[in-house]
Amino acid sequence: MSTAALIPQSKLPALGTTIFTQMSALAQKHNAINLSQGFPDFDGPEYLKHQLSVHVAAGANQYAPMTGTPALRSAIAAKTALLYGYQPDADSDITITSGATEALYVAITALVSAGDEVISFDPSYDCYAPAVQLAGGVMKRIQLQPPAFKVDWAQFAAQISDRTKVVIINTPHNPTATTWRAEDIDQLWQIIAERNIFVISDEVYEHICFAENGHASVLRHPQLRQRAVTVSSFGKTFHMTGWRVGYCVAPAAISVELRKIHQFLTFAITTPVQLALADMLHEHPEHWQELPEFYQAKRDRLTQGLANSRLKVLPSAGTYFLLVDYSDVSDLDDVAFCHWLVEHVGVAAIPLSVFCAEPFPHKLIRLCFAKREATLDAAAERLCQL
Repeated sequence: MSTAALIPQSKLPALGTTIFTQMSALAQKHNAINLSQGFPDFDGPEYLKHQLSVHVAAGANQYAPMTGTPALRSAIAAKTALLYGYQPDADSDITITSGATEALYVAITALVSAGDEVISFDPSYDCYAPAVQLAGGVMKRIQLQPPAFKVDWAQFAAQISDRTKVVIINTPHNPTATTWRAEDIDQLWQIIAERNIFVISDEVYEHICFAENGHASVLRHPQLRQRAVTVSSFGKTFHMTGWRVGYCVAPAAISVELRKIHQFLTFAITTPVQLALADMLHEHPEHWQELPEFYQAKRDRLTQGLANSRLKVLPSAGTYFLLVDYSDVSDLDDVAFCHWLVEHVGVAAIPLSVFCAEPFPHKLIRLCFAKREATLDAAAERLCQL
């Protein structure tokens, strides 16, 4: 009998450690200011933390319902109605997940079968493609071009085929910090209306939107929302990325299929956390209502701090990210430049090319401004020395 260890055949052979993990590790190694991975360096609301302890002490420590606690699903339904003029059914249309990543995974797994084509827009968040691959689907990527990163709708229409099953959109958009407009949502609907195509709308930064007309959610569109899964994140909204609570809103017929995957993936999300979040939504709606102003001030502080640098700052209409063009600083490609930056300047950033399947020759990197003022000021000071 052989005693050699069995090595499994990889289902994702091309996938390694994410760039976010790599850059955060390098930031720690070089004692650099970490503007790479998208998490705040400040804590969430005191009321939210207090309510967590209240529910733990009260004994709410057993399994929550698989779909989520009624209190949290009802609070989400009310918030959705207030925001988008549409109130989903709290029982049949809302599912609480382990962060937005699980919501995206279960949506892709439920909707995509072997050979189905999935259209997404590059640069795109890195969790989409692996989930599509595991489901047996085929990714068809449309590369958006800087600085506007706008969708060419003629190009999009040309990519549609009889095998197209899902379109994945993301607004406000990570990593480009751009936003869709209501006209974009309408264009999407007009092109797919006569086809059996689902939409997965990644809207985790829905409350961090600086666009003049606000966030253009799929949930505002009466027809499109009937075939869409909309994904949101409490981690982004309440500065608690470590709590790992997200949710998806989808019509009952779609939610039934999502829940079949969810129940055997995580089954249920931490009970007292859900109850604390429900309390927060009820008692302090001003928190998410004031997020645009809160994060716009941070965006503007970092932008102003870089005004005298050799970096060119691109507009940020949403998310808590800022893109900068370093072409006046270095000829290195963006991955090499980010490694050099963390080692020699002491600031960690994310290269944009890692969000693309095709070559991305532009000299752009992503900075996260979900940081304390002192952190932003210190990073800007170092970057101005370039």
